[in-house]
Amino acid sequence: MIAETIDRTLAAVAEPHRRRIVDLLRERPRRAGELASAVGLSPAALSRHLRVLRTSGLVEESHPKLDARVRVYALRAAPVAGLRAWLDATEQLWVDQLAAFKVHVERLE
Repeated sequence: MIAETIDRTLAAVAEPHRRRIVDLLRERPRRAGELASAVGLSPAALSRHLRVLRTSGLVEESHPKLDARVRVYALRAAPVAGLRAWLDATEQLWVDQLAAFKVHVERLE
């Protein structure tokens, strides 16, 4: 389950336009039209990228109370936190491996 979530998150941010969308949403939630203008995509192309980001769980969609036609997108923290935890564990593995290698080399000297 965790590996699948990480795979979906990495696949979603592998595309440059989607990374730019995530960067914009880190600042604050934004309307779809605002995202399309900022990223330089047509509404249809933006919609496809947002669908991937929603499916991965990185982005959530909401509607203002008075206008259901407007869509506002915001980042969700959970997928990023899961990815961060995996990266931290991977980094610790390498730190441990390099420390063991250093000890080994120092013993040989």
